[in-house]
Amino acid sequence: MIETQISKGIIQTYFNKLEKNLSLDVAIVGGGPSGIVAAYYLAKAGKRVALFDRKLSPGGGMWGGAMMFNQVVIQKEAMDIIREFGISYEPFADDLFTVDSIESTSSLLYHAVHAGATLFNCYSVEDVIFKEEKVSGVVVNWTPVLREGLHVDPLNVLAKFVIDGTGHDSEISKVVARKNGIRLATPTGAVAGERSLDVVEGERAVVEGTKEIYPGLYVCGMASSAVSGTPRMGPIFGGMLMSGKKVADLIIDRLK
Repeated sequence: MIETQISKGIIQTYFNKLEKNLSLDVAIVGGGPSGIVAAYYLAKAGKRVALFDRKLSPGGGMWGGAMMFNQVVIQKEAMDIIREFGISYEPFADDLFTVDSIESTSSLLYHAVHAGATLFNCYSVEDVIFKEEKVSGVVVNWTPVLREGLHVDPLNVLAKFVIDGTGHDSEISKVVARKNGIRLATPTGAVAGERSLDVVEGERAVVEGTKEIYPGLYVCGMASSAVSGTPRMGPIFGGMLMSGKKVADLIIDRLK
């Protein structure tokens, strides 16, 4: 019966995909633009990488542009990435360019998957795995399970490295800090997840803040901005893209 075959097709291929991603080179938590870009470059380099995003539609805040005006601004420093992803753009002013947020986010997702990354939507990461004092994976559950407060056991996904791309909440960094009773080392001495009231050149801070903040744990995008205490302000996404590429390059070098 066609109905049974449809169900079998979904179930069998999904669980095959899940089983293949229980042991990874890199697990990325958070599907914003920086996480997606990191997934693309890691997969392009032949690494086994999976991205876990709690929403139905990964892409973070990029879909909506600013105030649902679906245009975003990119600095010239990130234009090589824009061109690599085949995204249409228009010059604006002062070395700034504009792109359509829908096309951009769609293109990031498309290229990441076609490079070999696996994206899991509707997944939340509720804990972190430690082995030999190193972050070595994540503990995942369905987002609706956690949202409804249901008592359902999670699953474990091992990874050589974990990337926190959860934005200003810096959720994974907070878990690591709490479970180890530590303050994560940052350029400003801020605790992971704290937001500074100082507004600096946030896009620069996003890229410079990208680093390994605990053995096995990297941060990128707005999470790296939050950890460094310098929040990114405004709908300018070039730093997000550059941050994802930089953290991917750092991990690729570590995996050689």
